Amino acid sequence: MFKLKPFQKLLMGAVLAAAVPLVSVAQAKEPVKIGLVSSKTGVWSEQGGDIIRGAMFAIEQANAAGGVDGRKVEVEQGDDESTPEGARRVSEKVARDGYNLLLGPIASSASLAIMQSLDRWDAAYFGVASKADAITGESCNARAFRTNHSDAMDIAMINEWTKSIEGKKFATLAADYNWGRGSSDAFKAAIEAQGKEVSLSLFAPVGTKDFSPYIAQLNASDVDAIWVAEVGRDAIAFVKQAKEFGLIPKKQLIGHALILNFIVKATDEALDQVQGNTEYTPDVDTDKNRAFVAAWKAKFDRLPTDNEAQAYNAAQVIFNGVKLANSVKPLDVSKALSGAEIETIYGRVTMRAADHQLMIPNYAARVKTVDGVLRPTIEHTFGVETIPAASPLCKMK
Repeated sequence: MFKLKPFQKLLMGAVLAAAVPLVSVAQAKEPVKIGLVSSKTGVWSEQGGDIIRGAMFAIEQANAAGGVDGRKVEVEQGDDESTPEGARRVSEKVARDGYNLLLGPIASSASLAIMQSLDRWDAAYFGVASKADAITGESCNARAFRTNHSDAMDIAMINEWTKSIEGKKFATLAADYNWGRGSSDAFKAAIEAQGKEVSLSLFAPVGTKDFSPYIAQLNASDVDAIWVAEVGRDAIAFVKQAKEFGLIPKKQLIGHALILNFIVKATDEALDQVQGNTEYTPDVDTDKNRAFVAAWKAKFDRLPTDNEAQAYNAAQVIFNGVKLANSVKPLDVSKALSGAEIETIYGRVTMRAADHQLMIPNYAARVKTVDGVLRPTIEHTFGVETIPAASPLCKMK
């Protein structure tokens, strides 16, 4: 039998002794614990399903590659029921369970409800789809980040984009709450600044199922095009009824959040050739996005939707923060991300320190059939130079 010589025993012992601390350190690394809270029920459930799927793909992909900086990513899901109170309640539960890197809610009211309690829960929050300026304005929080476009970013883009929109007389149809009215007002101001006219402005309560009275007025108008700012199931109902009552294709539609993938899919071919803003399409021309699209297609045999990509991107922002902080503690991650340059599917971008807005390009698109799939395709890209300065109302606390 082979026997080790004394010096060999000493050498092996030294090697083993040196290896033990390394193994212990690796095993001792805290996992990244994500609280994935989004809408499984309620008005936002279609988008919520996409958000959950996109974030889970990012988490599964990270774990398959050995984790984030050697840390396993763990997740606890919750249904916010498409309400601010539901979002606050379930976010508190998952945060107190230790899953205190939060993302997922869609409505701005839900995001704002969560942001009020981040210090108390010892959590950090990463907005995926909420656009209200208050999130990075008067309600900003050192533990909160927006990884999507804000209303202010969209309005700045609209001001530029409308210069290329044909027509002289327009109407608007918008959801009757802050976002819809703000969109309608922004479009009207941009159009009138060009010497054109908005002759009819209509507002439908959130939850409207019968749009026929509004469609009748729009059909009777002499406008060249209609600016539409409706949300979720309301937008789907409007488009279907607009097709049924002949508004489509009689009048040109232009959409703010109208040509989202789930709306295009739910309305057959009614939105073909319709223009609108978009948060993301698979056409985004970066190496990371091309790799993401290829990996997504390999798993799902289809392209990622806008909401899926936004959730994937938000998860990547969290992972970047963990790496920069060398920590999973929400406050450490928040401090590390503030002002940081990070790699995303939109390219190398900055998390603006003044308000924690991710500085990403914005896009105008048109719905077209590409490789047999009807989807938004980018026609105009608006760089970060169009993004307004941080709001002076933001006082980080």
